[in-house]
Amino acid sequence: MPTATSPARVRRTVLAVPGSSDRFIAKARGLGVDALFLDLEDAVAPAVKAASRQRIVDALNDPAGFAAPTVTVRVNDWSTPWTYADVIEVVSGAGARLDCLVLPKCTDAAQVKALDLLLTQVEQAAGLPVGRIGVEVQIEDALGLLHVAEIAAASPRLETLVFGPGDFMASLGMGGLNVGAQPAGYPADAFHHVLMSILVAARAHGLQAIDGPFVAIRDVDGFRTAAERAAALGYDGKWVLHPAQVEAGNAIFSPAAADVERAERIMAAYAESTSVGGGARGAIVVDDEMVDEAGVKLAAAILARGTAAHAAEEDHA
Repeated sequence: MPTATSPARVRRTVLAVPGSSDRFIAKARGLGVDALFLDLEDAVAPAVKAASRQRIVDALNDPAGFAAPTVTVRVNDWSTPWTYADVIEVVSGAGARLDCLVLPKCTDAAQVKALDLLLTQVEQAAGLPVGRIGVEVQIEDALGLLHVAEIAAASPRLETLVFGPGDFMASLGMGGLNVGAQPAGYPADAFHHVLMSILVAARAHGLQAIDGPFVAIRDVDGFRTAAERAAALGYDGKWVLHPAQVEAGNAIFSPAAADVERAERIMAAYAESTSVGGGARGAIVVDDEMVDEAGVKLAAAILARGTAAHAAEEDHA
């Protein structure tokens, strides 16, 4: 659920775009993703981080725009010497074209509050509406996961919590080099605890939960497996790194047509049964399954996701 000041956004697929590459920025403009971020962090070498800020400002201000309805920038984390200048230069130069900033490697609530304060000052100096630019936070290590509930409550600007599997795997010493894939030799889901912890914290504070990347860009089946796992838990979307992952991601994080149709029947049947004319019954049977108020809430959630996904597809058409 969005806050009173944050618009609802669809994020079934979130494209990572290196902010140092004119070629990748150009390719990203027409892709049918729901959101994208221009990156100043991991995808940009230290030697060109400063120069990439202006490249991103120019890209945001380009009249060509982006097909993605939501456009964000990932700044460097607070342990680096680049964060404050990332925020100042990008927001001062193109804040009116920017929906959110992505804060990586967040370890505690103080880091979110610091970004919020800095953003407020830059918005005021640039004559931008204070609070309009949202914040997305990446949970990428053991410390961040331990503090995820406090992080989720740290700022009204927060819109999403994002799982960062690569740094998280390194933080825990997990085996394997395929970021986003299950580590070899472990018979269960190695990411279940972290995914659920992030999801619970997000939902408790009205935020979206987004799964991180699957780096084997040619392994679409592997991407599907990872995305389906996150979608089954209730995640809103997943980062994508390549156009081949976009179609699969948009489909996986959209409710199936059969589920939408059943949800509609459940809502209609329950509305009739609970009315005085329908007998004022609080529990009914639909498709040989008992439905009460809890089942109606599930159906309503499916319909809301379906409506949002349909609107997103209309935007891409």
